Amino acid sequence: MKNPAPDIDLTAAARLVVEDHRAAPCAVVAAARRTSSGWVYGRGAAGTLSFEQDAPLADVETPFDLASLTKPVTALVMARLARRGSLARSEPLADLVPALANTRSARVSLDLLSAHRAGLDAHGPLYAPLVRGEPVDVEAALAMAADMRREGCAGDPPPEGFPPVYSDLGYVLLGAALARRSGVELDALVTREVTGPLELGIGSARRLHAMDASFDTRVAPTEIVPFRDGLVRGVVHDENAWALVGRASAGHAGLFGDARSVVRLGVAVLEALAGERDDFLGPEDVAPLVRPRPGGSLLAGFDQRSGDDPSSGARLGPRTFGHLGFTGTSVWMDPDAGFVGVLLTNRVHPTRTSLAIRRARPAAYDAMVEAMRAG
Repeated sequence: MKNPAPDIDLTAAARLVVEDHRAAPCAVVAAARRTSSGWVYGRGAAGTLSFEQDAPLADVETPFDLASLTKPVTALVMARLARRGSLARSEPLADLVPALANTRSARVSLDLLSAHRAGLDAHGPLYAPLVRGEPVDVEAALAMAADMRREGCAGDPPPEGFPPVYSDLGYVLLGAALARRSGVELDALVTREVTGPLELGIGSARRLHAMDASFDTRVAPTEIVPFRDGLVRGVVHDENAWALVGRASAGHAGLFGDARSVVRLGVAVLEALAGERDDFLGPEDVAPLVRPRPGGSLLAGFDQRSGDDPSSGARLGPRTFGHLGFTGTSVWMDPDAGFVGVLLTNRVHPTRTSLAIRRARPAAYDAMVEAMRAG
């Protein structure tokens, strides 16, 4: 059998993030480009896991807290369950979580939750009891999330939903609904439906630690958070996910993974859209997740390339879609160019205050695209 082509060296793109823009202690990039003979891959890493002296170097195997890159995976779980007939995207939330039947979002569909058009607030401090040293009542927290409607978004939503506002709360509820319908915890469901079939090194902290005891020392650290006893490492950075599921995974955050696994996930999504991965999903399953929707760029589990200076850079086409993560992670896919790019960083280490990642992302993606084309 012919040996696969060696990966294209993308180290320069990673160095842009760490050395030129000083956006994070470390950065790992991976990319894939479709050619007439198959997919060609690239990878690169730069920096150390932290700013501490003698901190280990980052490499392409380094796991990162994927933060909101969890959302596309949650949407893909929904697509897999819908394909099997276990649920319908049009089903209202309360049909899957009956305890939420008396909340303001009881009749909001899974589709609108996934597309950020449920009329929910962007965020809510469901973790507040932890700051006070008290336990979190998960059922009460879910009910609180379902009642956090924005002003002007009362009642049942119109068919295409309320005006879009990016909302972690919608994915908190969506993840809970998928888990309740399936009867298994969400991180196990992610493994069963997405990361297992695709053989990806993506999972919750507890699942990756169970597979490799060195996970806690290999993973890139995130922020120093006083109410969580200092440095957050090997557990999810997102406070609401930590409060609701601990070392498991919520619908909006909680997954960890390496750059090569994330790029392979992107390749599988593009192949499914092209009708080449019927073993995973077909075009009809993925199309509802990436179809344009009124009112803005937010899709169902993804976001479109938008604005005059998109975070995906200047080289990708208008149908590009992907997602960002608060910890400094991102993935972008261009179905027309046959390109997938991934940038993983821990830009929140040691603090979330730095915003240099906003300048570093487009530079890194431009560098990845150019290197993959040249290679």
